[in-house]
Amino acid sequence: MSALLLDGKALAQKTEAELSQRVAALKEKTGRTPILATILVGADPASATYVRMKGNACTRIGMDSLKVELPDTTTTEELLAKITELNDNPDVHGILLQHPVPEQIDERACFDAIALSKDVDGVTCLGFGRMAMGEDAYGCATPKGIMRLLEAYDVPLQGKHAVVVGRSPILGKPMALMLLNANATVTICHSRTENLQDHIRQADIVVGAVGRPEFIKADWIKDGAVVVDAGYHPGGVGDIELAPLHDRASAITPVPGGVGPMTINTLIYQSVDSGEKKLADT
Repeated sequence: MSALLLDGKALAQKTEAELSQRVAALKEKTGRTPILATILVGADPASATYVRMKGNACTRIGMDSLKVELPDTTTTEELLAKITELNDNPDVHGILLQHPVPEQIDERACFDAIALSKDVDGVTCLGFGRMAMGEDAYGCATPKGIMRLLEAYDVPLQGKHAVVVGRSPILGKPMALMLLNANATVTICHSRTENLQDHIRQADIVVGAVGRPEFIKADWIKDGAVVVDAGYHPGGVGDIELAPLHDRASAITPVPGGVGPMTINTLIYQSVDSGEKKLADT
């Protein structure tokens, strides 16, 4: 048996083509373009690269991006004021605050200041709570991207036992709740879980989101499982030891090219959705 490759790169490219058509239709109908505002505080090179990649994705589909760059001396109050300004700007349809921010800033307070309707990265407590309750909200970009990838490949979730290894507020926790909302039975584990391999051996679906290279061993995973690796580390490896699983798993997200491309793609997807909702009312 050769595992089905859940190709996030191909799905992201297909989605971008569809989004380009939606943006073009919106421009023709309203004369306006969806805009994603990105906020970068400080000069962290990795963060700057991520913001640039998000801006490039906007450009590829015909969206606009508003780049806000603030110095690393920015205070919580100054950042909150900028977020309020963007919330009040009717031309901005999505707001992304790049993580992490400098240590003097209350990051959670700033995330939660983003208006729910513009929280296209799914980072607010309100958005998380609404998603958990099955109400309308934009999901955290990476777990929502994983759900879109599983759906695109018709991976069955209902009644399946999913084990999520990781509990971060923007990946592990929302991932578990999204799977639960899709009628999977979910176990949440983490790096301190006792007898971790025993939990993983029971899983029909394994999601590696623990942030440690090849922390989850291939021999912990049963034959025929669906393997989703949300990690990416130097050397091109993820959180799961994937190589031995290509002949044993039923489906695998490759690293790179699986989950990674779906994160930015989902951010852009949700930004277009927000723009359509706002501009349809004008």
